[in-house]
Amino acid sequence: MKLKLLITSVIIFSFGLLSAQVAESDSLIQTGTLENIIAYALRHQPAVQKSLLDEQITRSQINSKLADWYPQVDFNYNLQHNFQLPSTVFEGQVIKLGNANTSTGNFVYNQNILNHDLIFAATTAKNTRKLSAQNTENNRIAVVADVSKAFYDVLLTRQQIQVTTEDIVRLERSVKDAKNQYQSGLVDKTDYQRATISLNNANALKRSNEEALKAKLAYLKSLIGYPSRGSLDVVYDSLRMESEISYDVAKAPDYNDRIEYQTLQTQKKLQIANVQYAKSAFIPTIAGFADYNLNYLNNNFSELYKTDYPSSYAGITLAFPIIHGGKRWMAIRQAKWQLKKTDWDLTDLQHTINSQYAQAQANYLSNLANYTALKENMNLAQQVYDIINRQYRSGVKAYLEVINAESDLRTSQINYYNALYQVLSSKIDLQRALGQLKY
Repeated sequence: MKLKLLITSVIIFSFGLLSAQVAESDSLIQTGTLENIIAYALRHQPAVQKSLLDEQITRSQINSKLADWYPQVDFNYNLQHNFQLPSTVFEGQVIKLGNANTSTGNFVYNQNILNHDLIFAATTAKNTRKLSAQNTENNRIAVVADVSKAFYDVLLTRQQIQVTTEDIVRLERSVKDAKNQYQSGLVDKTDYQRATISLNNANALKRSNEEALKAKLAYLKSLIGYPSRGSLDVVYDSLRMESEISYDVAKAPDYNDRIEYQTLQTQKKLQIANVQYAKSAFIPTIAGFADYNLNYLNNNFSELYKTDYPSSYAGITLAFPIIHGGKRWMAIRQAKWQLKKTDWDLTDLQHTINSQYAQAQANYLSNLANYTALKENMNLAQQVYDIINRQYRSGVKAYLEVINAESDLRTSQINYYNALYQVLSSKIDLQRALGQLKY
């Protein structure tokens, strides 16, 4: 019996461990392309998920309010024992009223027929749901922009490490050559010392970038809701990235493409409905009702439920507001002022969009021009280094010129990749300003 129990426990534990491993594997990104990372972020990013929950909460709140249009049926039960019966005077005599024990069962039916609160809930339900969905879309766009920039930042640091690694390989070869030449008496010690200094600086720069890469990867993971201990291998295609830097800057901004403008338009519709709601405070409230009562009366508790004295009635309630001290007129004015304020919010947002577009367009064009120039500089720096390095090995150039050429090459390569990721980031800002950022 104990053996069977032990085997069963091992099987259950193993199955749970396997399930946990599968779940953990499913929560990791197998190929860390930008598209996969963005898709992961949209599924796991807390801000997006909370927005989706807010949508569900909003729908539930709307349905809860609209439920008051349906018939409302309640049941009330009461059991009462009177220790002392109330008294009254009738024809000069004191008479006790009532019974020692009473019990009632009350069925209550209510039906709203005309109610301005419910009319407001029904007319605003669609736009309220829409506003909640637009908030989710706004969060999605923000996540896509932030994740894309963080992705490019990680790539930039990786490229810097790669450039420095290649530079270290060249410097190690230079140190070795300079040492051999010094030991052979062909050059003095300064070439070897300069090469060693450059190599040490390159190693220090590489270690610094490697630590920076860890921090930037951690930030990217936190941004997309990724497990901190999970491995995230960022994958990219440099040729594809270079082909994606172009964008049509001739497009004029269309306010309706911006989610912020769409949100304000929805809010304006809700403000218009709010004005109508304030005006509807003058209309009466009409509701139907019906009651069925079960009444039990008896001085002996054991015989209380033997005889029933039922009663029932139905009717309509009409509540018509007459004078409320001008409160309703003030509510109408306040709603109109809120509506006018929303109009000014739309105007202000139009100006902001124009400014954002102009700034994003200027940054993009500036970064694009910088990228084009730095790409040419990198190619030239590579050519210069190759020539000077060959001339140095032939004894034509001094080693100082080789060091300068290596420094120029490394700087031009780093500047090129920095410019590439800057133009890609500015393209994201331009797309967002135009309301064209897709996900």
